[in-house]
Amino acid sequence: MDISLHYLEKGRGTPLLLLHGNGEDLSYFEHQIDHFSTSYKVIAIDTRGHGLSPRGERPFTIRQFAEDLLGFMDQHGIAKAHILGFSDGGNIALIFASHHPDRVDHLILNGANLYGSGVKPSVQIPIIIGYHIVRIFARISRQARENAEMLGLMVNDPNINPEELKRITNKTLVIVGDKDMIREKHTKLICDNLPNAKLAILPGDHFIARKSPFAFNRTVEQFLVTEA
Repeated sequence: MDISLHYLEKGRGTPLLLLHGNGEDLSYFEHQIDHFSTSYKVIAIDTRGHGLSPRGERPFTIRQFAEDLLGFMDQHGIAKAHILGFSDGGNIALIFASHHPDRVDHLILNGANLYGSGVKPSVQIPIIIGYHIVRIFARISRQARENAEMLGLMVNDPNINPEELKRITNKTLVIVGDKDMIREKHTKLICDNLPNAKLAILPGDHFIARKSPFAFNRTVEQFLVTEA
């Protein structure tokens, strides 16, 4: 791997990796890190080009981020881990699990999507418009180029075929808010194509882990314990 990813580690036990969403950093999981560190070795990671992790020279894509995760686990001697991914972090987790299922224990997908049209039009259309605008200025502005890369993750990625999900036999929790920006039928499509998945829909929007941490943490905890 061409870079070293920044991370925060707390607790002891089975590793639980936390993957944040687009344009965020590991601090998104402030309500999960302390809570789960009482039972697990929690490792929250800044994705390439996010937070304190460098951008590096490799492609800025979800599939590259999944390979970065493999490199991170190899670097830190993590043979297998529970993985909890939010939004783009969930997309990273899906691709990672489809290619390296032996490195995954339990999988928790919060607000993931397979492609752009899985996002509600009210959210996705402004993103597409913004992406095309900043691309115009990307040649002359570094900031515009960085913005284009970030928005491009939501326009061009993750491009996952539902058939790819059938390779993931790991026990999986698909968890979303009932007012999530991901279409409900799209979330159900993901769940239906995962051979060993269960669906949890909680009151709230896309950011239930931050806004409703008690309900979110309890649901995840029950899944990890009862599906052990």
